[in-house]
Amino acid sequence: QKSTKGSVVLGYVFRQLNLVEIDYFGLRYCDRSHQTYWLDPAKTLAEHKELINTGPPYTLYFGIKFYAEDPCKLKEEITRYQFFLQVKQDVLQGRLPCPSNTAAQLGAYIIQSELGDYDPYKHTTGYVSEYRFVPDQKEELEEAIERIHKTLMGQVPAEAELNFLGVAKSLEMYGVDLHPVYGENKSEYFLGLTPIGVVVYRNKKQVGKYFWPRITKVHFKETQFELRVLGKDCNETSFFFEARNKITCKHLWKCCVEHHMFFRVPENESSSLSRKFSKFGSIGYKHRYSGRTSLQMTRDPSVQLPRPDQCIERSRSKTYPKRTQQTGSKNMSQIATNGENEGTTKIIAPSPVKRY
Repeated sequence: QKSTKGSVVLGYVFRQLNLVEIDYFGLRYCDRSHQTYWLDPAKTLAEHKELINTGPPYTLYFGIKFYAEDPCKLKEEITRYQFFLQVKQDVLQGRLPCPSNTAAQLGAYIIQSELGDYDPYKHTTGYVSEYRFVPDQKEELEEAIERIHKTLMGQVPAEAELNFLGVAKSLEMYGVDLHPVYGENKSEYFLGLTPIGVVVYRNKKQVGKYFWPRITKVHFKETQFELRVLGKDCNETSFFFEARNKITCKHLWKCCVEHHMFFRVPENESSSLSRKFSKFGSIGYKHRYSGRTSLQMTRDPSVQLPRPDQCIERSRSKTYPKRTQQTGSKNMSQIATNGENEGTTKIIAPSPVKRY
């Protein structure tokens, strides 16, 4: 119902997926202009105007909201599996670019998790081509994946997925939430929100990095976004950027506040929370992150993790016709569409490509 709170919808999804380390995840939706937002647990569905304007039906995408700095240290296998699915899609859809040798290594772990040990009787020539790993996939990559897959004998799915995450977390764009902005002279930049801070990109190159403990203020007014940073000389410097419109600027500000609170506020500093919130507030706007922080999740004594006797049902990847010498390369950007009945809500895992 439109009167249902976001927390109720999220709770249903988390129960269906049997997740306990829930604060890393969320439900994302797109407005009519393809700007994406996260479902706010504290608000009803009706209060999400951008969502309501798109339906019915209303489409929500399950995915990672906060990428763990080291996903290999997540306590439960089911949580690591959901990270594996999301990061695998990030690579496939081009959000997480990687060099060809790394792509081959990641692809081999995916195949090992999916098919198990290499078997020459079952895995005939070209078997890797039935799966998709990166945009514009080439035959050379598939051959490299097959060679590596043959060396992974004995790795069960959980081990292969853990190794996959161990490689993926080292990629430069792992866990980076990109937001387009403009700098001086209308030059195009991207602000990337990460587990360690805010990274600034120009022409696909990193030109700045500001760690969360050094960021003293985040502010927006209309389309102007301000990031205030404490330098090594203990002097504060403000960096100003322009967003495309007020809506995207407010969205960037909210995401920045939530990332800062999730990754960097110690759980025992409750007395300083109001001070931190006030410095991250903007005139006329208040936004509070209501979930647990990353530190609180690692130290939470109320739930003993991992839970015993966990049974994980893994879903099979979509497969395609095997590559042959005659067919050549397949198109990598095939999009599946699903028809839904009027008035229903569908939840798709994991999250969509972010468009600007």
